[in-house]
Amino acid sequence: MAKKKAQSDELEESEERKSDHSFGLNDLPGVGEATVKKLMEAGILSIRTLAMYPMKKLMDEAGIGEKTAAKIIKAAQDIEKMGFKSADRIWEKRKTLKKLTTGSQNLDDLLLGGIEPGAVTEVFGEYRTGKTQLAHQLCVNVQLSYEEGGLEGGALYIDTEGTFRPERIIQMAVAKDLDHNLILKNVTVGRAFNSDHQILLAKEAPKIIGEKNIKLIIVDSLIGHFRSEYIGRGTLAERQQIINTHIHDLLRLTETYDELAVVFTNQVSAKPDVFYGNPLTHTGGHIVAHGATIRIFLRKGKGEQRVAKVVDAPHIPESDTVFSITEDGIID
Repeated sequence: MAKKKAQSDELEESEERKSDHSFGLNDLPGVGEATVKKLMEAGILSIRTLAMYPMKKLMDEAGIGEKTAAKIIKAAQDIEKMGFKSADRIWEKRKTLKKLTTGSQNLDDLLLGGIEPGAVTEVFGEYRTGKTQLAHQLCVNVQLSYEEGGLEGGALYIDTEGTFRPERIIQMAVAKDLDHNLILKNVTVGRAFNSDHQILLAKEAPKIIGEKNIKLIIVDSLIGHFRSEYIGRGTLAERQQIINTHIHDLLRLTETYDELAVVFTNQVSAKPDVFYGNPLTHTGGHIVAHGATIRIFLRKGKGEQRVAKVVDAPHIPESDTVFSITEDGIID
């Protein structure tokens, strides 16, 4: 009985692996060259991406009618077998999930192995608490072998504050005896000059992910442009809705591509009505809090030390640890 179940599971896994590797957008019923062109211009390059696309968003971005949109999304979902799965099969897949090392064993232990692919991780804290340093370190570490805690892939860095520094990447690479020229080549940087540009760069990501074997996307920081462009309570609802869509675009990428981790940094603000305890809270409100899968709060410790606290994660208890930021990068 157990043997039959194992064989059945293997067959199902095999069928799943075929998915969009065997089928292209042209194979969908009723989809011609004109529709394929519209889909690709909207950044929808695969069956899997299409299967996860909200219908209204598809209609707006690709200029496709409601009936056609519903039909092709349903066909894509059928190919991808996007139905129910037993929990034991999900567990089997999670047991083999490779995680991305942060460079600090303490921080990796806190995160039960490191930064998780298939999830969106938020790192928030005050100025100079190490958010951008961690982002740079992950760009180096993602290129390491699986045995060394890497994902054997490249990084895509959306820089919204002009804080990306190749010099820092070189320092961190040299500290690990890596060829810094090769490391730099495998980090693709997009400088976002406003919130619309930031959203556009995220939408362009699928065109780069496959081409450059991207395994990590960094957005540093998520909220900066939105805070400066949407001022006053009258713009709050619109701002939050746009941020919500942006985060879900990033989350959809992690579900579309194997072993892709997304990390965004976030700023903090002080609550004026808090008299006891920590008055600092992340910016972006509940929209950002619910959008991130795992949320890490950073604060300063003594000297080079930083304290990282997991404030929200579906599988990690609320806890904290200490790590250090040195010239060589993130260490214990």
